[in-house]
Amino acid sequence: MPNLRFIALVALAGAGACAGAASRDGSASAPDAARVRRDIEYLAGDALAGRGTGTPGNDSAAGWAARRYAALGLLPMAPGYLQSFTARSAMLAHSGGPAELKSQNVVAFLPGSDPALRGQAIVIGAHIDHLGRSTAGALDPEARDAIRNGADDNASGSAAVLELARLLSARPLRRSVLFVNFSGEELGLLGSQHFVEHSPVPVDSMIAMLNFDMVGRLRDNALIVYGVATAREMPAVLDSANRSIGLAIRGVGDGFGPSDHSSFYARNVPVLHFFTNTHEDYHRATDDADKINAEGAARVIALAERVAREIDRRDSRLTFVRAAAPVTTSGARSGAQVYLGSVPDMAGGDTPGLRLTGVRAGSPADSAGIKAGDIVVELGGKAVTDLQSYSDALYSFKPGDVVAIVVMRGTERLTMRVRLGQRG
Repeated sequence: MPNLRFIALVALAGAGACAGAASRDGSASAPDAARVRRDIEYLAGDALAGRGTGTPGNDSAAGWAARRYAALGLLPMAPGYLQSFTARSAMLAHSGGPAELKSQNVVAFLPGSDPALRGQAIVIGAHIDHLGRSTAGALDPEARDAIRNGADDNASGSAAVLELARLLSARPLRRSVLFVNFSGEELGLLGSQHFVEHSPVPVDSMIAMLNFDMVGRLRDNALIVYGVATAREMPAVLDSANRSIGLAIRGVGDGFGPSDHSSFYARNVPVLHFFTNTHEDYHRATDDADKINAEGAARVIALAERVAREIDRRDSRLTFVRAAAPVTTSGARSGAQVYLGSVPDMAGGDTPGLRLTGVRAGSPADSAGIKAGDIVVELGGKAVTDLQSYSDALYSFKPGDVVAIVVMRGTERLTMRVRLGQRG
């Protein structure tokens, strides 16, 4: 059913809001590397103490981003642009952290210029949180409570979203754009999961989601873009957009992955995830702003703007594809080779079991009939109450084993038999 409030909003906001934004910054024609650098330096400064979810530094970063959107004349899609939520992380709880954290996504709206198309939306997002002073998820636990500023992860992505907001508000698309800075990503994609479950616009109005996570270390002109197989037209869109930019792009088909685009792909939204690759400072206290390649980030932003315009240029929507992805060799535990193909919801909930955000196409889970939204309550005769017990059960088996998996699908309890695959 159409969201009448959303339709009314875009109809009323329409050209007036867009014209106001453009008149304030009509000179925006190309990404400004100096502006991007300043934004990263602010977000990755010690004053924000690493922007850990639920911390004052994270709250300050969110408020700062909200003020930036307001200055561009973008519309708030939540009170003060802030979509509040409670972050419940199984990972944090198992590491001895608090069971709940109050946090917020930042959400701004740019109405499209075409009355016939502004009811559709492109989502442009990045997570604004990082590790703060916590060692949970850190690769340098010996640094103890040192500030992990996360300049590349993910001040760079947040700066990219802000710069795209400036560029697109100066010359709006035909379709509407949602700009979102997610919190809770480092704790398990919590902010983006909350967003798709409580979206201010219908999820089926979203024609694409562009995600930015670690785009500040471009080296050797090389950029990785995930999600190229999530829509039939996506490779051509990306190739066309890159023609004038000339980046050496390595496209990866998978729409699932350890960043916020995964939450959207699980809801059948085509996605692209921009990534300049990992490095020796990843999740360490040495990920600081002086190591950022701001000019390289500006080139990634220029590519992304062209991608958005290429998608918007099409009169029809992208054709969503539930892509079968190559299995990666990384697992929940070092050396674990058993493969099911489920995508767990990392948030800890009140319902016993493990909710699945998605299921990879062509995987053992998919072949068995397991679906996104199922809650796994038993695996191989072992009770599943959360992510930890699920992992314990799964990794007690080996590739080729046939196991029974019990799921709750609504009020129905279903038992399925699955032959486990092998990673890699």
